[in-house]
Order: sequence, then C-alpha cells, then structure tokens
Amino acid sequence: MRICSLLPSATEIAFALGLGDEIVGVTHECDYPPEAKKKKVVVKSSIDQNQLTSPEIDETVRRHLRERRGIYTIDLLKFRAANPDFILTQDLCDVCALDYDEVLQAVKWLAQKPKIVSLAPARLADVLSDIERIGVSAGRKVEADGLVRRLKRRIERVREQASRLDLGPRVACLEWLDPLYSAGHWVPEMVELAGGADGLGRKGEPSKEIGWDTVRAFKPEVVILMPCGFDIERTLKEYSLLHQLNGWSELPAAKTGRVYAVNGSAYFNRSGPRLIDGLEILAQIIHPEQFPWAASPEAARRLS
Repeated sequence: MRICSLLPSATEIAFALGLGDEIVGVTHECDYPPEAKKKKVVVKSSIDQNQLTSPEIDETVRRHLRERRGIYTIDLLKFRAANPDFILTQDLCDVCALDYDEVLQAVKWLAQKPKIVSLAPARLADVLSDIERIGVSAGRKVEADGLVRRLKRRIERVREQASRLDLGPRVACLEWLDPLYSAGHWVPEMVELAGGADGLGRKGEPSKEIGWDTVRAFKPEVVILMPCGFDIERTLKEYSLLHQLNGWSELPAAKTGRVYAVNGSAYFNRSGPRLIDGLEILAQIIHPEQFPWAASPEAARRLS
C-alpha cells in the first residue's frame, strides 16, 4: 500500500500497527513516533502557532471559520506525487485537522481512486474501534486486535484501582487558556475513569468555550492545563494568562498547589493510542496516594 495519513493520531495508529514503511505522506504535525518526521509532508497549516499568542491564534482561527477558509491545506503537487491508494483522514474537527471535503477534492487529482478511512471519534471506545477499523482496512487485523486488548487492559487497571477510592476531587481540564475552553470528547471520560469529577466538560461532546465565572463557581480542586496542540514548554509561556484572572489565587487548586501542565498534544488532544498514557497521567495527578508519580517532566509537571 501507499498510505497518506492526514491526521497525526492516524499516523500514530498506523505506525503502531506496523504500517510505517507504507506511509508516503503525512501532515506537518505528525511527529510521533520520531520516524514519522522523516515522511513527506503533504499537509500544512496557514497558522504558525509558534509566532502567535493564544488570543491571536483563537482570533485567527475564528476569522478563517467566518470566511470559510480552511486552516489546513493539501500541497496538491506533493500529494499527487505521493500517489496514495489508502488515505487516513478525519471528519470530526475543522480546527484540529484537514477538512474532509478538501480531501475529497484533492483525491480528484490522483490517477486512481484510493480507499479512504475517515475517523470521527468522540469517546475512548470510538478510538479503540478506529484502531480496529484501520487494522481491518489495511490488512493488520491481528495487530489491531492485539493493540486494542493491551490498551483495554491498561484502561481497566486504572478504572479498577480508582474505583476503590472515595469520591474524587473536582477536576478542571482546560484545553485553551484565552479564551478559556473546557476539554471535551474523551477527556471527561478519562477524568472519571481516573477517579475525578469533571463538572465543566461533557463526555462525548466537543470542547467548549466557558466563562471564568463558571470555572470559579465549580471551585476545582485540581486544574490541568492541556491546550490543544501545545507541549508543556509552550503551555508554560501562556500560564501567566491565568494569573491575571480575578480570583485565580482563590481557587482551591491554586491554594493547595494542585495546578498541573501536561503535554496536551501528545497525550490528550489526539485520538490515538497515547490517550491511555494520558489516562495514566491523570490518575497520578488526581489520586497520587493510589497511583505513584511516574510521568516524565516532558509529560506532566506540577506548577503550584
């Protein structure tokens, strides 16, 4: 096969299933495993996150959406040169990845019609189903079944240990810092599995903008910063935005020093196998008495 993966999480899944040698095109954000960075980039973004602040990124994204302009674009010449016969893409979020309709338009440039597998997961079970679906479509069913079994065992291990504990702390997972967004889709489910109570996000629903008064009223005992697409170092650059909020220091989490930054890009934003790493990190953050700290400084850090 000649595979173009137009989604970082799909790239991770493909490599995990032993398809790395068959990948001929990826996006500029496909950085895991490290071998993915050696593949030809056929998708790029019109927004350089490294040059803009969180408010500037948000405004740029909103302007693109108002003007019905795509945030991500396919390099048609490179895409045609890659000549894929199998494409992995998504139909979940226009902000996080290439628009599905643009994929369909680009396919018209190809000499032959490729097989297209489009992903739209909203819950952890959907992510596992996507792994199985890619495995079946790409002739890696045995590998996919094995990977899903291992991931399910890890999920159950966390769930079982957390279930022994009393009612967990109130947890706020922030997917953007200015404006504030609560994390959605699979993250509230992960918090629940790890023994916490997420009163801001909704399981299986998109991330949403929330007001600061809503966060204050929730009185989170744990705050976890996981801005979409950011690693920890980039998140730390934005951390001062929260200190400017009226009453930030009065939050229970701030008073007790339970504010954390995590690598959102690696472990929480992408719907791939590393979400289970993220679940284990959440368990260590939420219930350190039950889950000894094992996260690396690149994965999670306590800020205050």
